[in-house]
This record gives sequence, structure tokens and C-alpha cells, in this order.
Amino acid sequence: MHPLILVAVFVVCTVVGYFIISNVPSLLHTPLMSGMNALSGVTLVGALSATGIALLNGQSLWAQFFGMLAIILATVNVFGGFGVTHRMLRMFNKKKH
Repeated sequence: MHPLILVAVFVVCTVVGYFIISNVPSLLHTPLMSGMNALSGVTLVGALSATGIALLNGQSLWAQFFGMLAIILATVNVFGGFGVTHRMLRMFNKKKH
């Protein structure tokens, strides 16, 4: 696939995603974030699989580097997402006196 088409798809998805998320009511943000964390977990599994295959097949160092980068970024995304979700849920807990 031509790289320009891939960039165009990325830009369109970014704009559509922004407009979809901006129209979500505040009450639904926490459940939506929890669902996104689950999808980030799937991304992490995919990054681990792709990197493992690249390492076993002796792919180029660039493929291995980008695989490791994908693992790191997906891991940061998962832990950051769960941290933000946990913080948001603490705001809804009633304080005990």
C-alpha cells in the first residue's frame, strides 16, 4: 500500500476519533476508558507477538527496534490508562469520616 494512503487513513481516523470522543457525555468517560485499556492490552499482545516473530526469524535490526518500541509504548499506554481510570474512579468514592 502506498505510504501516502496510509498517512491519509491515519489523519482521517484521528479526526473522526476526536469528534466521536468529544461528543461522549462526561458520565461515560470512565467506562469508555476502561474499554480502551482492554484494547491497549490487545495491542500489547500483538506487539509482543510481532516482535517475537521478528526475533525468531532473524529480521533486520530496524524491525526488532520498532517491535521493541511498540512493546514499550503499548505498555506505557496500558499502565497509564489504568492509572488515569483508577484516579477517576477514586473521585466517585465517598470519603469515610
